[in-house]
Amino acid sequence: MIQGFTADSKIPENRMSYSFHSRLLRLSAIAALSAALGACSYKPSFIREYKIDVQQGNVLRQDMVAQLKPGQTKDQVRFLLGTPLIADIFHQQRWDYVYRFKSGKTGEVESRRLTLFFDADNRLQRVEGDVEAASEEDLAMSGARTRVVDLGSLPPDAPGAEKLPPEGPGFFRSLWRTIGF
Repeated sequence: MIQGFTADSKIPENRMSYSFHSRLLRLSAIAALSAALGACSYKPSFIREYKIDVQQGNVLRQDMVAQLKPGQTKDQVRFLLGTPLIADIFHQQRWDYVYRFKSGKTGEVESRRLTLFFDADNRLQRVEGDVEAASEEDLAMSGARTRVVDLGSLPPDAPGAEKLPPEGPGFFRSLWRTIGF
């Protein structure tokens, strides 16, 4: 038996106050932690996080679409514009090219849609969408803007023509031969 306690004696007053203070301390710690976590959701207006530009779909430029002509095959169109984003098996004569760009800084969204329709012979029939096909004037001008330049080769005795060393075995090849492999 401990001095001052009997089996039917009550808990001393100072021990009860310790239990009460311990619970109060735990409760206040939980309340402070909850308030701190709640404060994490607030962001001052002068803090700006970095947001990336999001680009999705097929990039369609006007010069790419300007090369489309009625009567082109699906392979020719695929070469010019790339693989369509949507090629539905139930509508095999229709290709949809969709492009979406969202700027990270401004949040502005730019969308483009181009739909190509093919006839029964898989030839381009018509074009619909935000990007316009070329007019006859544009097609006539596009031929004038391109030209073929013959670069040719320099004669061996021309001034400025550098003599390249003859190609021989490289470092590792000669090392292998030296070792005997």
